[in-house]
Amino acid sequence: MRGRVAVVTGGTSGVGLEIVRGLALRGAHTVIVGRGAGRVSQVVEELRRTTGNPEVEGVPVDDLALRSRWPVVAAEVLRRLPAIHVLVNNAGAVYFHREMTSEGDERTFALNVLAPLALISLLQDRLRASAPARIVNIASAAHFGHSLDLSDLQSANHYRGFDAYGRSKLELMLLTRELALRFAGSGVVVNCVHPGFIRSGFGRNNRGAGAAAVRIASIMFGKSPRTGAKTPLKVAGDFAYGSVSGEYFSGGRIVTGSNASRDLSGARRLYEACLPLTGAPDIPLPPDLIRRAS
Repeated sequence: MRGRVAVVTGGTSGVGLEIVRGLALRGAHTVIVGRGAGRVSQVVEELRRTTGNPEVEGVPVDDLALRSRWPVVAAEVLRRLPAIHVLVNNAGAVYFHREMTSEGDERTFALNVLAPLALISLLQDRLRASAPARIVNIASAAHFGHSLDLSDLQSANHYRGFDAYGRSKLELMLLTRELALRFAGSGVVVNCVHPGFIRSGFGRNNRGAGAAAVRIASIMFGKSPRTGAKTPLKVAGDFAYGSVSGEYFSGGRIVTGSNASRDLSGARRLYEACLPLTGAPDIPLPPDLIRRAS
């Protein structure tokens, strides 16, 4: 991947860190979007040293769940990078209790769904100009058993942490399907990946018995972050997948996902509901798709 530029959100720990490490080892100019300037700087220095790749840099952000931060991050990425060949939307979290951001958004939905959509939209022109380019959204098998509810995207009526997380990953998968159509013919492909159940900091932003249970389960049954990074790295860096778009990968291969995750009508309606919430510009459908629809 020498000569290629990759941007990874949530790249300072867990699977995200191993994705960044793998991209840097493959020679990519790799940019980490992560929380906390000190932590980002520490990881950048460690990766430059251990990978031998001097082209690792960081873009710190205090809270990627905040709408006001998305254009700031995008502007900084665009200022630094004349090309973006890979964008990995890895940042995400589960919240056992319903939390609202200071801007009034439910935090799971804002971080796991709106933030990736906003960044893709804000970076779309640079991605198109850099084609062939890849967008990789980190989804989860936790989407199984959930359905789309456009009337309660912010989980105001009933909130359970893992349910909100599973729905957010279903929504990210649906947006992946819709975005694949919107980038069709541009040389930009959009796919989503389940990395597996990982031994990482997942869930540790919470307290109590639930957080302890997640920690114990991850120790007993979780894969290593490096193992979890294998499929995302394959989708991001193996250009044999150059024409594959709108798919869901798990275990290094394309899998079907749930019936709900393949609802293209729901995907269109979700996109139309979410985009105005991001404040980002539209990602227009290709003219031939518009003509066919009319």
